[in-house]
Amino acid sequence: MKFCWCTFSVKNLEESIKFYQEIVGLSLDRRFKAGPNTEIAFLGDGETKVELVCSEEKKEVNVGADISLGFEVKSVDEMMAFVKDKGIDILSGPISPNPHVKFFFVKDPNGLRIQFVENM
Repeated sequence: MKFCWCTFSVKNLEESIKFYQEIVGLSLDRRFKAGPNTEIAFLGDGETKVELVCSEEKKEVNVGADISLGFEVKSVDEMMAFVKDKGIDILSGPISPNPHVKFFFVKDPNGLRIQFVENM
């Protein structure tokens, strides 16, 4: 069995796609209508994707406080400077629980915690 994608609802598909493309660095794999009031976008180059679902009928997005998506970066320090330059607040970090890893968190446009991690 392999992990295919992580799905979550978003308030604004354009804003969310922009965040995952420009900040996280994922490419848009495909985007399509899924009914009269719903649109879906898949992002990512590898086997595992991020699926964004935007429905005009859904007014609230409920993001769990204990859930985050982690993305590996070459340098936490460079990524922190990049997100600050884009006007994105650092939620927490940098954190280095051991000498082999360092990470920090931001929030996406929907309030989902995004972790950028450097394996050292």
